[in-house]
Amino acid sequence: MTFFLWGLAMLLIVVGVVGTLVPVLPGAAIVFVGMLLAAWLDGFTRVGPLALVVLAVITTLVYVIDFAGGAFGAKTLGASRRATWGALLGAIVGIFFGLAGILLGPFLGAVLGEYAARRDLKAAGKVGAGTWFGLALAAAAKIALVFAMLALFVTAYVL
Repeated sequence: MTFFLWGLAMLLIVVGVVGTLVPVLPGAAIVFVGMLLAAWLDGFTRVGPLALVVLAVITTLVYVIDFAGGAFGAKTLGASRRATWGALLGAIVGIFFGLAGILLGPFLGAVLGEYAARRDLKAAGKVGAGTWFGLALAAAAKIALVFAMLALFVTAYVL
């Protein structure tokens, strides 16, 4: 049984890393659950409460960055307050529509918000492009944070 659980822990970590790259799966949360299972299987002797709290904080940070990325990208290009909120709401609503919603939700939210604020389609399109740029930066940050989680876990386990 223990062998099966170790295999499950490793599978969760691998699936979570893939889920970080594929925006349909909650990658960081799956990685964390796999690490938590591995720490539990080891009796929390190598990966203790402090490491798990840090891993949980990093996991939470991944989702904050995920939701705020589009709004940040829009804001850097001078988006209105409505566009920023539109990008954030579009990200949240987009989750319920799969991959297309995740990619299009923040963009559409920002474009609609900017258009409602300024009635300028060119500016709204520019803000939408900024939203996608922010999403790309957020994706890179998410990947970096998940690999930081892996490094922290391996370091705690080995030391």
